[in-house]
Amino acid sequence: MSHLAPPPLTLEPMTEPDGREVCRWRYPEPYHLFRWPPWDDMVKQEREFGDPHIRARQYLSVRTSDDERLVGYVQLFPMERTVRIGMGLRPDCCDRGWGVHLTRLVVQEAARRRPDAEIDLEVEKWNRRAIRTYEKAGFVVTDQYDRRATHGIVSVYCMVWRGMA
Repeated sequence: MSHLAPPPLTLEPMTEPDGREVCRWRYPEPYHLFRWPPWDDMVKQEREFGDPHIRARQYLSVRTSDDERLVGYVQLFPMERTVRIGMGLRPDCCDRGWGVHLTRLVVQEAARRRPDAEIDLEVEKWNRRAIRTYEKAGFVVTDQYDRRATHGIVSVYCMVWRGMA
């Protein structure tokens, strides 16, 4: 587990090849629950970034600024008065201390797109690694509830960005 400063990261529109690559990522347990289905299934079902219209409106690729490697993805889901964010790092980029930096970058982009909107996210209650990251980035738990996910009914916290402490 290396906690060197993260490389400079950029956000850019997610391409179809980026989506294909994200679908190939495999996470170790217990994070394996967050893997995406095969690309062809995503396209056939018009699911999330497998749908070109959803991909163009909501998804961004995270790249390293120096060599433009794909290291993650971001979703900015517009709601009535809120932008709900979601993100994922490539498995070999996890546990390196990049999460807070990426989360702050996503918050900046969400605020740029919708300056008056609240920024929130959902995180499964068991995922202490992500919760600590989001807290360090300025999010606080404001609600908890159960909801349906691809891997069943899950208990989540809703966390809202309150700014840097």
